[in-house]
Amino acid sequence: MGNAREIQGRMRSIKDTMKITNAMYMVSSSKLQKARRTLKNTEPYFEMIQDSLAKILDKAPEAGNVYFDKRKEKDASVRTAGYLVITADKGLAGAYNHNVIKLAESKMAEDGPDMLFVVGQLGRHYFEKKDIPVDIHFRYTAQNPTMNRARHIARRLVNLFEEEELDDLYVIYTKVVNSMNFEAVCKKILPLNEDKIEFQDTELVDKYDEAVFVPDAETVFKHIVPDYVTGFIFGALVESFCAEHNARMMAMQSATDSANQMLRELSIAYNRARQAAITQEITEVVSGSKANKKD
Repeated sequence: MGNAREIQGRMRSIKDTMKITNAMYMVSSSKLQKARRTLKNTEPYFEMIQDSLAKILDKAPEAGNVYFDKRKEKDASVRTAGYLVITADKGLAGAYNHNVIKLAESKMAEDGPDMLFVVGQLGRHYFEKKDIPVDIHFRYTAQNPTMNRARHIARRLVNLFEEEELDDLYVIYTKVVNSMNFEAVCKKILPLNEDKIEFQDTELVDKYDEAVFVPDAETVFKHIVPDYVTGFIFGALVESFCAEHNARMMAMQSATDSANQMLRELSIAYNRARQAAITQEITEVVSGSKANKKD
């Protein structure tokens, strides 16, 4: 270990780093709470959209066939799968980005052609570095998920499915399991699954009995589907945003704890170095005094 002055310099450096990690922790905590409130406030709207789709299918089961078309006549080797990969714009979030990218690579390694769509700078930079072509760069910051951005993404992807350029559409994002755990998941959006479109509010089922669809159920269904997909994508963006800041909070807390441990060890080493320096000074003074007496 170095002398007392060197140890003091290291301790000051660690304390400065702790100020940064504590600040990043507080910022991530604030953004996390805000994102959760936003998601909670929008949930009733998208639940109502799902109720509307469920009622249309109840009254007109033939509506929206284009969105339920699984295109079974296509072999797996020629089916085009599209993957919307949601990453972060920044690092310092543990394995958050690595887990999403690893899952995306494993899915795209399966048989059949793929189309790749990316949200987040780290994801774009990674795939560009690996020479993996990205079909659409949604150059939105992952730090601020909004409804307008989710709607724009949804309409682009739904159009690709309608034009049969895509046969399957997946979203790869990070889901928050609880405050301590989160995992990268891959969820299928299109084609739609009839079993998953059901009433969220069972009390409203009877109130739809007199519903009239203008101009017809098929047109209304086609108009609502992009909003339904928008809700899923917006939820994935916000979930990923929450998971990112949750991961960053954990990383910053771990860094702060490590810094505190280093400070404790350096404090002990500083006290020892200081005591050794004092002992050496006393020894030199005593030795000098004895030498003077002999003279």
